[in-house]
This record gives sequence, structure tokens and C-alpha cells, in this order.
Amino acid sequence: MKILVVGGGGREHTLAWKLASDSCKPELFCAPGNAGTLEICTNLDIGAEDVDGLLRWAIENKPDITVVGPEVPLCAGLTDRFNDAGLLVFGPNKAAALLEGSKLFAKEIMQAGGVPTASAVSFVSADDALAYVADHSFPLVIKADGLAAGKGVYICADNKDAEKAINDVLVAREFGDAGSELLVEECLVGEEVSILALIDGENILMLSSSQDHKRAFNGDKGPNTGGMGAYSPAPIMTDELWPVVKEEVFQRTLDELKKRGIKYQGVMYAGLMVTAEGVKVLEFNCRFGDPETQVVIPRIKGDLVPVLQACIDGTLRDDMIEWRDESCACVVMAAGGYPGSYNKGDAVLGLQDGAVKENVIVFHAGTAIKDDKVVTSGGRVLGVTALGKDLRSALDKVYVSLTHIEFDQAQYRTDIGKKAL
Repeated sequence: MKILVVGGGGREHTLAWKLASDSCKPELFCAPGNAGTLEICTNLDIGAEDVDGLLRWAIENKPDITVVGPEVPLCAGLTDRFNDAGLLVFGPNKAAALLEGSKLFAKEIMQAGGVPTASAVSFVSADDALAYVADHSFPLVIKADGLAAGKGVYICADNKDAEKAINDVLVAREFGDAGSELLVEECLVGEEVSILALIDGENILMLSSSQDHKRAFNGDKGPNTGGMGAYSPAPIMTDELWPVVKEEVFQRTLDELKKRGIKYQGVMYAGLMVTAEGVKVLEFNCRFGDPETQVVIPRIKGDLVPVLQACIDGTLRDDMIEWRDESCACVVMAAGGYPGSYNKGDAVLGLQDGAVKENVIVFHAGTAIKDDKVVTSGGRVLGVTALGKDLRSALDKVYVSLTHIEFDQAQYRTDIGKKAL
């Protein structure tokens, strides 16, 4: 079997790592991949957003399945293009991917389908948005409508924060066309949890819970990032919440999409807030989360390929995944300055020493090979990940491993998993 993994981050390294252990022993290709995927895949010099280039390669090389990691190619219609060429893809089509591609669309789906979420108002005019926030109490959340690599969300404590957010999005256009419109939302109070669900168009198979850490610095301080660490399972997701989330979040969303003639196949990510009033949706993604994938996928026993195939051909069942009892934790090592400007090309040292402990895996995110050495090539550089008998054990392994790995101005949070502990 031949499998193409699209993307070059930590999520894609994790997926490739899991697929490489599948009993069908697939031949793996990754586009573009990174220094980590290079050890288990043939990396292709094709960008994840180059849908035309990916399609040309796929038509010529005929992968049995293409697994799409990032949201941009999905929102650009990669699945539709591949399907039209007779190629199978794990990932939703363009219409379904709009659930992540537009926060306005997602909010409309949730409101129409009765999915619990924060109240929100949208604006295209900065003056109108400023007038609105001036007349409302804080905190408020301001979000760019389109894709912003996880960075277009502002939690505003006061009017000064809101003015900066509105200016960044609608005036300075820091997110380009993704910021042609914004949402002002009520700020939900509670604890966050992430749930990934596999969907074949009809059936829903929820994966184990996880909790991401979005803010750059300890104590949930600093700007939002793409994610600085995660752990699974998340204790906040109690047994009582599972049926509620399946029905009120995933089923209602799926039903509302169906009403509009949209069939959802692939993985749906729900970022949730567990509030005093119950679970509410913060956001939807149309792909595996990052770094949630790094802590959920290693906990899956057995093969992954049959589950991906079932999502594509409509034969998904609840009993297709069995879970390890161990906890899993991941801490992201990021380049100095991230999520702002940062250096690239710095040598990464100690990778082998960092992975010597049992059940420790170093997933590469922003790495490349230069002069036969691993160097930094992105903001989030590595996801140091470990399985342990409980969360404390997993975290201990991770933080010991982190002491062996270094690159110039490396930064990471030292409080991942603290809420659960």
C-alpha cells in the first residue's frame, strides 16, 4: 500500500510515525515533510498548499490513500480535486472544510443546529466594531473570520486590548483576506478540552480527550500560538460529558451540514469549553489538531489504516479503535520569539539523547536538513512526547528529555498539564 501524507509539521510526523507501524507496512510519502518524517517517509519537494503540484504527483504515482494534515489545502479543495481524479483522500471536501475556513460559517451552523456556543456579532467595519465593544463589558474575544494559523484570536481584557485586536485584523490586515471580517464573541469561562471525532458522513467515532495549551507562556500568559503542549486523556472530560458532546456537538453539527447538502468525511476537531452552564464550542477544525494529535495518536492500539479507510468508504464502527491505558504528554520546543519573528537555520542538538527514555518520541515540527544536520525551520520546532502510567509519569519523562535537546534561544512552557495534576 502507498500512502501520501500532506504537510510538514508535528501532526504529520505523528501520523506518519503511526502509519509506519501499521501491519500493512505502507510505503510512505510526505509532502513536504520535515527532518523527522525523512526517517520513515520519502519526502517530496511539494508544498502542502500546492494543490496542483500534489495532484500531478498523485495522478502519476497513484497513492492508495492521501492523508491531509493542514487545513489550507482542505479549504482550497484538495479532496474535491483528488476525488475528481479518482483518488481517495482522508479529509473533508471544500464545502465541509469551510467549518474551519470561516468562523462566521461555523457560528451560523452552530446557531442554526442548536449547538451550544458563545454568542457573537460580526463586523467588516473597524469603526462599527469599535463602537460595539465600547458599549459592552469585558472580557471579550475577537476572532479573524478566516484561516490565521491559530493566531487570529484575541482575548481582550479591556477596551485597549479590543482596539488593538480590531486594528490588527481590520485595519493593519495582519491576517490578509482572513481578516476581511471579524467576530466579537462573549468570553466563555471554564476549562478547555479538545475532542477529535472521526466521521464517515453518517457515523461518528470520538477519539480520546486532550487538552491543548494555546498561550505562549506559563500560567496561560502571552499571545495565542498554534499550541505549546498537550496531554491526553483530559480529566475535565468526565464520563457524563461524552454522550452530551456526541449528541449536542458532533451530531447536531453533522445534521445541520446535511440539511445544506454537505457531507462530512474525515476528522472533525471540536475545541470545547466546559462551563458552569455545560459544554460549549469554542471552534471547529476540519483536521487533526496540533499538538493534540501528538498525544492522542500514540495512545491508539493497533492499526490506523483500516480506520482511515472506513471514514472514506462509509463503514466506520465504534469498535474500530482500542486505547492504551497510559497517559501521553507533549511539550513543544519553540524558536525564540515565537509566535512573533524568530530565527531559522539554527542547529538542533541532542535529539538522540532526548529520545533515549522508554516510550519517549521526539516529533519534528519546524525542522529541516542542512549540510546533513537537523536545523530549525519553523516557530514550533519539536514536540517532545512521552507515554507514562499516569500523566505525572509522562510529563516527568518529557521534561527530563527536554534537558538533553538544545538549539539557540529555545523556549518551552514548564507548566503543561498543571491543571490536570
